[in-house]
Amino acid sequence: MTIVVERLELGGAGRTVMVKDTIDIAGHPTRASSRALEEAPDAERHADVVQALLDAGCRIIGKTSLHELAFGTTGLNAWTGTAENPRYPGRIPGGSSSGSAAAVAAGLCDFSLGTDTGGSVRVPAACCGVFGLKPTFGRVSRAGVMPAETTLDCVGPFAASIGLLIEAMTAIDPSFSALPTVSGIRIGVVPVAANPEVQAALDAVLEAADFPLEVMPLPGMQAAYDAGLAIINRETWNGCGHLVETGLVGADIAARLLAACNTSDAALADAESVRAAFTAEVDAALARCPILALPTMPDYPALVADAFDTRAAIGMTAFVRPFNLTGHPALSIPFEGASELPVGLQLVAAKGADELLLAVARELVQRLEQ
Repeated sequence: MTIVVERLELGGAGRTVMVKDTIDIAGHPTRASSRALEEAPDAERHADVVQALLDAGCRIIGKTSLHELAFGTTGLNAWTGTAENPRYPGRIPGGSSSGSAAAVAAGLCDFSLGTDTGGSVRVPAACCGVFGLKPTFGRVSRAGVMPAETTLDCVGPFAASIGLLIEAMTAIDPSFSALPTVSGIRIGVVPVAANPEVQAALDAVLEAADFPLEVMPLPGMQAAYDAGLAIINRETWNGCGHLVETGLVGADIAARLLAACNTSDAALADAESVRAAFTAEVDAALARCPILALPTMPDYPALVADAFDTRAAIGMTAFVRPFNLTGHPALSIPFEGASELPVGLQLVAAKGADELLLAVARELVQRLEQ
């Protein structure tokens, strides 16, 4: 299984970490699992998050594979090979940070780093049965991370436990502070159209966790999803479109990029209007309930054999992409449905409230373990 694209040995004797191959490590190329970047030069300096890991005493032991150019949700990659889903064989690992999620699920490292532009940490976390966090947009430095220009993308960690996820965030975010208390926290449950088994599993989790609950509709979700797609299409074309002419980009990604180049300025302007409106809608909901809850994905992860049409699989991100548009922190907590397949519970908090988000997730997990 192609999880690790390069073995490394950097840093101290602390936690072992693998990083997605869109994140620069000095002296090594950043290829984004694309044949078009096979001859990429070595990075001249570490990305800020890599330096932060080293400063925290972590040991970086590898770079992980991904959906080519971080522009897909399934994790399938014909050039590097697709990372096997260690806990749910035959199912997609999720994209685009497939290798980072699979590395944690396989126990190859203590935690890993991915990037999340439209669900690319939370979706693989849900598919592989691990924890995954998209921090508040802009909170974790993206210096040295591909693509250089983005209004959506965030570096975020994967871990097999909530405790290790918190450790990871502490290592990569110098501003990360002590977790607050969560007594009296009310959770707003966002109604969505999901597979009944997925919804039933998460309803049972929320009931058992015994937080005060309130139904909290977000009617702008669909418009936010569409707007997020328009923006990622334009920004990915701007960052990677030039690679299409090499003839080395995989057929699925080349087709998506060529379609993305047709994103009009008018569509982009409309998307920015939706961004403002939906951000206000989410902020208003969080003013009533400091945490929102909904499934990470609408359904179980697809079988690899059924997932070769990248564009048909984009709907996997229906519940995650809207929060890239707004920039709110969000994480996925792993559970299973009645069919013994993975489901993720997504929690969302106010911008900058990453500590509260992780505190509530930790409390929820601890209550379920009692």
